[in-house]
Amino acid sequence: MQWFQHFIFGSRTLPFLGGWLADRILGDPEGWPHPVIGFGKLIGSGEKALNQGENKAAKGTLMALVLIFGTYLCCYFLLTLTEQIHPLLTNILIAAGVFFCLAGKTLIKEVKEVFRAVDQSVEAGRKQVARIVGRDTSNLSPQEIRLAALETLAENLSDGVIAPMFWFMLLGLPGMLTYKMINTLDSMIGYKNSRYLEFGQTAARIDDLANFIPARLTAWLMLLVSGNLHNLNFVKQFGKAHISPNSGYPEAALAAILNCRFGGTHDYFGTPVEKPYIGTTDRMVNTEDMLLAVKINNHAELAMGLLVCIITYLFY
Repeated sequence: MQWFQHFIFGSRTLPFLGGWLADRILGDPEGWPHPVIGFGKLIGSGEKALNQGENKAAKGTLMALVLIFGTYLCCYFLLTLTEQIHPLLTNILIAAGVFFCLAGKTLIKEVKEVFRAVDQSVEAGRKQVARIVGRDTSNLSPQEIRLAALETLAENLSDGVIAPMFWFMLLGLPGMLTYKMINTLDSMIGYKNSRYLEFGQTAARIDDLANFIPARLTAWLMLLVSGNLHNLNFVKQFGKAHISPNSGYPEAALAAILNCRFGGTHDYFGTPVEKPYIGTTDRMVNTEDMLLAVKINNHAELAMGLLVCIITYLFY
């Protein structure tokens, strides 16, 4: 019975499983409170107060470090406190945290909606894809809409699923929540434009570091579950060609699996941004491609989830 008590109270495995399954079943229910919304409000308030005058880079660095270390310490001490009250309360909090930190089902749902919408009309597709991409969607063609959704599916498999699981595996819920803070900082102030270039540069670099291993792990898992490990060289070639040090790897994996091409010039905040092409085959993508990409996402998530369960049970 010792192994059972360890599974229930002594390891992170059971609460991780509970939170993971809750995300797979419920997704992101609208109207529920969410820690990332709180992170966004903190970042927005800090940016408004500090991103002005001189020394913007130093101010942005200070804000990023305070929020990142503050998130880790707050979560760590909260779990320490609940552990003294009862281990079951700690497990409940961990399960809730895992549930809120993962975005597997929601991401897939959004991508499916994009493909449904663009099949109805171009305008509907543009409106739907604008929910999940940062680029200007007002002039996108149906092909560009579908490719944008697939790019986002690949990128966010890393950002929204594999990376949070990876940091949970290493540092538990404090690490997972801290990763979400890092990712939210980058998504809000990590842009290379006149407003954020100085203020957000540290946040962007920290995000690059936090995603370095998860992005490559994501690509490897995608190739593994799809039986495409022979395309590792393809992923290495095109992954490092991307303007991002990380995003290109899961994109390249999906491009290899679907035999398609991502990238090109897109508008961000009114400014054209040239992205290198990922892949070589410029072909039309369709709903069948999306369904295959979703299947790959689900299988890669399952593989990573099982890995986390094994590691947390054996070592924590």
